[in-house]
Order: sequence, then structure tokens, then C-alpha cells
Amino acid sequence: MSRIGKAPIVIPGGVTVTIANDEVSVKGPKGQLSQKINGGIIVEQEDGQLIVKRPSEQKQHKALHGLYRSLINNMVTGVTEGYKLQQELVGVGYRATNTGNTLDLVLGFSHHVVFELPKEISVTTASEKGKNPIITLESIDKQLLGQVAAKIRSLRTPEPYKGKGIKFVGEELRRKAGKSASKK
Repeated sequence: MSRIGKAPIVIPGGVTVTIANDEVSVKGPKGQLSQKINGGIIVEQEDGQLIVKRPSEQKQHKALHGLYRSLINNMVTGVTEGYKLQQELVGVGYRATNTGNTLDLVLGFSHHVVFELPKEISVTTASEKGKNPIITLESIDKQLLGQVAAKIRSLRTPEPYKGKGIKFVGEELRRKAGKSASKK
């Protein structure tokens, strides 16, 4: 049995879960999310908890058991607390500004990079003197938030020598020694 899959999902107060036609919808104080359930996985609601079960011990059912339990748990957490990611722009002259859901980035190219964010994600930018600019992304959908953050990071991935680029706050980069380190 999957350790993740067999753990029940506790439904906090103020959250309503509806299960109909292989689709689980979760509605909470921050919004509403839904997830289609494929592969014969069974989701049951009993006394304030959601339990995810698999119909057999087939490899496909084992693979989907923990996946759907995690996706539903992320939805419940998202509609109650929400998710937040911060990214840091490391580099001389790198800047970030936003107007609504449009992110304007200066990343050392000959042009500005304008990035349009989905309406489900809210963005704020902060730049203090002497510190790297920080982009803060917030959403109730963890999957969409991670995908957008990865897309922003791919605009200028951190390089291993000086660490210039867009990185997540707290991310440890693998650094390399430059040319001068090899001559002795």
C-alpha cells in the first residue's frame, strides 16, 4: 500500500468537497479548484476526511493512488492557505516591475522581457537599494504556480560561475571554480 495514498485528507472547517462523475471539487475561503480522477481510483468522503482507495494492486493503480491523494491534498491546502513562491534576480542591472498581471523584466538582454501571468496568479515585485530584486508569486493552485515559476526561471537560468540569473529564494546553486583556480 502506498504510504502517501493511504493517509486520509483532513477537511478543515469552511471547506466543502463535492465528488461527482470522477471529479473532485474543493471550495474554500480563497477560491475553488477541481481535479478529474482517472484510472479507476475511488475517492470517498466520511466524517470530515477524504480517503483515496485503489481498486486493485495493478502497477497503474499503485502509481495513481499516491498521485491523486497528493493532488487533492494540495487543492485543500490551496483553498485554505494558498501558496507563495519567491524568486530573486541576481545580476548587475537586473530589474523587475509589474503592472497588474504583467511582469516586465530587465535581464541583460537588448530588450525588456514582458511576461503575461495567468489571472489565477497574483504577482508583486520588490526592489530595495543594495539588495537583489524579488518577485513574489501567490496562488491557490500549486501546480500552476510551480509551472509559471519554472517558466520565469527559464528566461535566465542561474549560471554556475557567478550565479547570475533568476533563482528561487533560499535555493543553493552548485558553483564552479573559474579558470584561475586550475593554474598553479
